Amino acid sequence: MKIVFDFGGVLFRWHPPSFLARVWPHRVPDETVGAEVAQTFFQSYTGDWGAFDQGLADAATTADRITARTGWPRAEIVTVMDAVPQELQLIEGTAALIQDLKAQGHTLHFLSNMPEPYADHLETHHPLGEWFESGIFSGHVKQSKPHTPIFELAAQQFGAKPQELVFLDDHPANIEAATALGWQAVLFTTPEAAREALQARGLLAAA
Repeated sequence: MKIVFDFGGVLFRWHPPSFLARVWPHRVPDETVGAEVAQTFFQSYTGDWGAFDQGLADAATTADRITARTGWPRAEIVTVMDAVPQELQLIEGTAALIQDLKAQGHTLHFLSNMPEPYADHLETHHPLGEWFESGIFSGHVKQSKPHTPIFELAAQQFGAKPQELVFLDDHPANIEAATALGWQAVLFTTPEAAREALQARGLLAAA
């Protein structure tokens, strides 16, 4: 069995409401407002940000488009975009889970919606090649979840039939897309819950 990890919100911290409250306190006084502003800024990872995710627009173009769409000052948009790498802190519980899965002989891959600049940052600052046999960043392949082509490309690259893949992701739409194509999938909430789910499937021995 091959186990496939999403990154944002699974292996690396990504919580837009609290992120925006930290980097944009003059616009986002708390996480409740942060959730509302995140919908406008990131458009549920469609639109301007979706094109950035897919490598169809660079950071400067994305900043221009968000500015034109929202009326927010471009410099403030760039501040948020430049702060994203710092937001992507390693989630230690997931890192420990990865090490345990590898120790028990599983092959690991990743499948992440990630704009190219942030993908490059993660590749530079974390030993992805040690943790994963291979992986796909949306920005590198010009496709993104939850669309079918990226899942088909992933199965091909990972050398597995869909039913041989177990996918951990924190977005229900991505889980639904994967299972519709025959993948096994676990909706990620916390490292502890993911560990329990993998143990229940017989993929990880209990500690």
